[in-house]
Amino acid sequence: MLDILIVEDNKEIGTLLCDFLRKENYTVSVAETGEKALELYEKYGAKLIVLDIMLPGMDGFAVCSKIRESSNTHILIASAKTEKDDKLKGLNLGADDYIEKPYDIDILLAKIKGIFKRKYALEEIVEGNLRLNTLKHTLLVDDKEVDVTIKEFELLKLLIENKNVTLKKEYIFNTIWGSDSDSELQTLTVHIKWLREKVEKDAKKPKHIITEWGVGYRFE
Repeated sequence: MLDILIVEDNKEIGTLLCDFLRKENYTVSVAETGEKALELYEKYGAKLIVLDIMLPGMDGFAVCSKIRESSNTHILIASAKTEKDDKLKGLNLGADDYIEKPYDIDILLAKIKGIFKRKYALEEIVEGNLRLNTLKHTLLVDDKEVDVTIKEFELLKLLIENKNVTLKKEYIFNTIWGSDSDSELQTLTVHIKWLREKVEKDAKKPKHIITEWGVGYRFE
């Protein structure tokens, strides 16, 4: 999974921001169109999207709306559209924050660091009777440690981070196994089965890991 996906049609701005972020050890990709952004996101995923609004073809509002159909990833709009109506539209479509252009690069970097610190640097994730330690990659169910593989842990963590959102099978697979993996999509189905056996009271009647037939899975 990418740390940051920059959606910016100005090559100079996109390259500059990308260079700054890579110096901070983030993994970054840049898309110059909305269509390319969705293609990259579908393939790799991203923890944070820095999204311009005025793009050729599909604009940033449409990109934001489309991503929100299947993901809770953090979306930071960075746009020269500074009218109140534009800001409200972006936030109402699901953006988490809105910064005006031209922005101070140090302020943007500080915002990004804050997002990662708050959202992704949690040592422990607690959801109901499940407790995940992200440093040790351990799982407690009803305060009892349960053996899980790294892939099972990352899969459960991804689902919990996107609670109540149905994630497409292809997106989950590419995020956990990578688009270049030699594994097949069936691997995901098998890991879901194993996870249910470990976290559900009745694996045949799951209450947490729900199948959306023909689409994917969600955590409730």
